[in-house]
Amino acid sequence: MAVIVLSQQIGSRGNELGRLTAERLGYRFVSGEEIVAEAASRYGVSADQLLVFDLRTPHFWQRGKADSHRYLAFVRAVMLRELAADKIVAAGRILAHQAPAAGCAMRIRVTAPFAARVRQVAADDKMETHAAEKYVRDYDRELRERNQSLTGVDIEDSALYDLVVNSAAHPLDTVAAMIAGGARILDETAPPQARESLRDAALAAQVRAALLAHPKVRDAQIAVQCAGGAIRLAGPGLVAPWDAMVIEVARQVEGVSAVEVATEEMPIPLTE
Repeated sequence: MAVIVLSQQIGSRGNELGRLTAERLGYRFVSGEEIVAEAASRYGVSADQLLVFDLRTPHFWQRGKADSHRYLAFVRAVMLRELAADKIVAAGRILAHQAPAAGCAMRIRVTAPFAARVRQVAADDKMETHAAEKYVRDYDRELRERNQSLTGVDIEDSALYDLVVNSAAHPLDTVAAMIAGGARILDETAPPQARESLRDAALAAQVRAALLAHPKVRDAQIAVQCAGGAIRLAGPGLVAPWDAMVIEVARQVEGVSAVEVATEEMPIPLTE
C-alpha cells in the first residue's frame, strides 16, 4: 500500500489535512508529536531533547551539533519504522524530505499564503494579527536555517517533494480527496521492490539509531546499508572486539536477518 508523508508550513493546517486524507483512505494517521514521543521512549532521551527544530527550545548549536544529529536520527528511525508498516499518513514540520524516494511513498509539502497562515496562527493561539505575523515570519526563518545548518537541506526546495499543495486554495476536504486519489493510483502502480526498498531504508535507519544510542558506539563513524533485511556495516575501527559489539547491537533490531562487517583493505605500501 502507499504511504503519505507531509511536511507543513506553520499555519497551513497540515495535521488536519493529514487526518482527513487518512480517513478517506482508511489509513492510520500519526503526527510529528507522536513520532517524537515514541522516539524519546525507544531511545531513552527526553521529548524536549528531540525537538531539534522547535522554536521553544534552545538553538541546536547551543547543545552541540553531534547531539542534534543523534536526535534527528532517532526521529527518522521511528518515522521510517511507522512508514514501513504501510497504510499510514504522517504529518510534521520536517518529515517528508527525510523519507526515501521509494516508489510507494508520496512526499508532500503543505503550504498556504502568508496571510492565510497568519490568520490561522492568530486563531489557534489567540494572538493579535501583528504578533502572529512576526511569529510566523520568525518561525519560517528559524526552521529553515536550523534545517540547513544541520542537514544542508533547504526545506523550501520544491524538488525535495513529490507534490506541493496549497491547503488554502480549495476546501481542505477537497485537497484531502485529491491526495487520496493520488495515493490510490500510486498503490496500484508501485512496483513490489518499492516496498522492499522502504523496509530496507527503515531497517538501516533503526540500526543506525541503535548504534548512535549505544554508550560505547555513539558517534563512531559507521556506515549502515541494508538489502533484503541483511545489514552491512562499514567504517574505520571495526576490528575485534568492536566489530562483535556493533554486530550484536545491529542484530537486536527487529527484522534484521543478517549482519556483515565490511573489511577495509589496508593501503599497499609504496616501495622505491
